[in-house]
Amino acid sequence: MQNHLEIQTTVSPRAAESSKQAAEERKMKIENLSVFYRDFRAIADVNLAIRSQQITAIIGPSGCGKSTLLRALNRMNDLVSGSNAEGQVYLDHQPLYAPGVDVVDIRRRVGMVFQRPNPFPKSIYDNVAYGPRLYGIRRKADLNQIVERSLQQAALWDEVKDKLEQSGLALSGGQQQRLCIARALAVEPEVILMDEPASALDPIATLKIEELMHEIKKNYTIVIVTHNMQQAARVSDYTAMMMLTNAESRSGTVIDFDETNRIFTNPRDKRTEDYVTGRFG
Repeated sequence: MQNHLEIQTTVSPRAAESSKQAAEERKMKIENLSVFYRDFRAIADVNLAIRSQQITAIIGPSGCGKSTLLRALNRMNDLVSGSNAEGQVYLDHQPLYAPGVDVVDIRRRVGMVFQRPNPFPKSIYDNVAYGPRLYGIRRKADLNQIVERSLQQAALWDEVKDKLEQSGLALSGGQQQRLCIARALAVEPEVILMDEPASALDPIATLKIEELMHEIKKNYTIVIVTHNMQQAARVSDYTAMMMLTNAESRSGTVIDFDETNRIFTNPRDKRTEDYVTGRFG
């Protein structure tokens, strides 16, 4: 399914320029993507454009493939035995599923923050410095700068600057999640994937994560999976709605994609309206 942002409805110069501008704004493009776990087709024929320095939310009922789609954007599904992908994902026009692609570099450029905070059993400092060290940065002054910058970007620096040698596991749940975001930011990704990043947090910690997303989208492209409709409406610029293609196949696909305000007030697909208004799901 081709999303409406990519459909050229006129050949006028103004429309051609608008189409060119839309293409330039894309950070990632998903074309006819299907992901299989052995014989099971988890998602089918997904087409989607992810805009640069915007927050795109992926919503839909449980079991429709939202997390599988998210993990496909940095090839995390490759770590699952028996997984296979058809179609293509582009990052700045680079095909991520082409032969010879450096998957380690892809996961640096497209970082991941998981549903539950997962700090390493190391100090706060070493959690953030882990990625830069892995990529060869050893000078203490450089690491200090990266750690401070990343913690500041994650709105955590003021809370932990005097206890950087304390274990990351000693932080509160919300602080741990921001530490994980700082850890992702430390390797300077271009895209940040977030899989239900606030589902395990209390309302105050959730608000801080949402405020943080608004702040860091100035420099990063964000894709978030969420079951929380209010959260999707609050934080995202664009929203993709996923559903199963049919009850028999159990494969998920994107059925609707638009600016978030339109998805929640005037969706094109009746199934989207039923879901966001709570009639099902």
